[in-house]
This record gives sequence, structure tokens and C-alpha cells, in this order.
Amino acid sequence: MTYRPEFSEAHWRKSSYSGNTGGECVEVAELRSAIAVRDSKNPGGGVLGLSPEAYAAFVAHVAAE
Repeated sequence: MTYRPEFSEAHWRKSSYSGNTGGECVEVAELRSAIAVRDSKNPGGGVLGLSPEAYAAFVAHVAAE
């Protein structure tokens, strides 16, 4: 993965779709051209960057589960 400085400067928030039990938490950050997603238990790990359209499809799929 290529280093992306905008990820380090992102303002992360816990996703409203994360559970309240503390086990399945993701954080999201809105960037200029993408939505970034990471595991809140491993913030130094990988970051998934999605277009706004791909993120909307991802959320729609997760919400339908």
C-alpha cells in the first residue's frame, strides 16, 4: 500500500453502523475524494479508501445483512 498523507490527517469517527459491544468497530473519515475506512482496534493497520459511490453501496449492503 502506498503512503497517503491525507489518511494521517483525517478526522476519524466511529461508524454509526458499528456495534455497541466493542467488538466490531470501524472508523470512517471523509477525505476530499474518498471515504476512508479502518479498524478502530488497529488504527495503524491498513486503510481502505472508497469512492463516495462505492462507500454508499458498501453501507447499503452491510445494512441489509
